Amino acid sequence: MTGNSKLKEQWELLVKKLSDKFADGDTLDLDGIIYLVGVQELGQLGRTFKKDEKVNLMHIAICRLLEPYGFYEFDFYDPDGWPHYKVKEQLPNLKAGEQAVLMKEALVTYFLEKAYIS
Repeated sequence: MTGNSKLKEQWELLVKKLSDKFADGDTLDLDGIIYLVGVQELGQLGRTFKKDEKVNLMHIAICRLLEPYGFYEFDFYDPDGWPHYKVKEQLPNLKAGEQAVLMKEALVTYFLEKAYIS
């Protein structure tokens, strides 16, 4: 099986599993799954977030997901428990499709590490 077809298979499994658990029959999109990672990384489950906090959750998730690729490094937790990251290397200019593939790969890797999928 090629890397792309393996990624596609794992991605579809991840989307199905998360959608079944969190989306009441709808299919989660890439942004929805990134948001879930942000909530998971913040660790403040079961609360409602304001619009600006939702943007910050997406940022937390992207930093955490791209940390293994060397783009970000965890820095500290602020007094409210929000993680902060520092940029280690600027992201390359990627086309939209390339960005989506990178994020899907990072998400699959994240959920493999968490043993949520195999």
